[in-house]
Amino acid sequence: MDLGLQDAHVLITGASGGIGVEIARLFLCTYASTTFRRTHPHRFLSALNAKVTAHYNTHSTPLGPLSAEYSASRLYCAQAALSSETEVAALFTNAAAQFGPVQVVVVSHGYWEPANTPLVEMSLERWQSTLDSNLTSSFLVAREYLRGLSGAPERVLDGASIVFVGSTAGKFGEKDHADYATAKSALMYGLTRTLKNEIVKIAKKGRVNCVAPGWTMTPHKAESLRDPAVLYMAVATTPLKKVASSLDIANQIALLASAKISGHITGELVVVAGGMEGRILNTPEDM
Repeated sequence: MDLGLQDAHVLITGASGGIGVEIARLFLCTYASTTFRRTHPHRFLSALNAKVTAHYNTHSTPLGPLSAEYSASRLYCAQAALSSETEVAALFTNAAAQFGPVQVVVVSHGYWEPANTPLVEMSLERWQSTLDSNLTSSFLVAREYLRGLSGAPERVLDGASIVFVGSTAGKFGEKDHADYATAKSALMYGLTRTLKNEIVKIAKKGRVNCVAPGWTMTPHKAESLRDPAVLYMAVATTPLKKVASSLDIANQIALLASAKISGHITGELVVVAGGMEGRILNTPEDM
C-alpha cells in the first residue's frame, strides 16, 4: 500500500520511547529494510520511505539500531527539552536545515508519574510538572510546526498533518493519576479539535488527528505485564483480550498521517485499545 509519504519530512517527538521508536522505524522503512521485515513478519504495512527527524529528551540509545541502518540523508536524531520555547524552536530550525520544512509531526512524547497519588494528596509541583511535560510541550511543538508551514512549498502544505498520541487515560480517567489523565484528555479533545479548524488557515488541506493507545507491550511495560494479576487488570474490559503491540499504534498513526489515505479525516480520535470499555476500579480484594 502506497501511503504517499515517500521523502516526506516527518518529525517524531519522543522517538526514543517504546512506541516512538516503532513509529520512527515504520516511517523510515523501505522494501530493502531487512531489519523491519525480520522483526515484523507478515505485519509490514508499507514502504513509507520518509525522511525522519527523531526527537529524544535525554536518552538516544534506543535509536542506535535505526541510526546504524539508515544514513544521515534519511534520519536525523535531535535532542530537545520540549517544555522550552527556545529548544523547540531550535529543534524545528535544525530539522528544516536537514530535510526542509516539516510536513508531518507526530507528537508522541509524554511522561507518566509512576507514584500513585490521589488528587487530594497531589502536590502543585507534580500537577504542573505533568501538565508541562505532556500538554504545554505539545502546545509548543504544534505552534512551532504551524509557524514553520508559513512559506512552505505547496507539496508540503498539501500533506500537512499533526498526529497527537493521547491515552485511554484521557478517555476514561485514571485513578491516582488525575494529572496525566487531564493532560491527555485536553490533548485528545480540546487541542485536537480546535487545531483542526486553525491549521486550514495556513494549509488549506492540513489535518489534525489523535491516536489514543491503551495498554501497549513496550519494553517499559513488558516486565509488569508478566504478572498475571497486572495482565488481567489490563485486559479485563477488553473484548480482544490482548495487549497492543507498538506496531499496532504506529500503523494507525501512519494511516492518519497519510493525506493519500486519510485526506478527508481531521479532528478525529482513534482509540487503539482492543475495544476497552473502561478500567477496573475494584479488585476481588477490594470487595
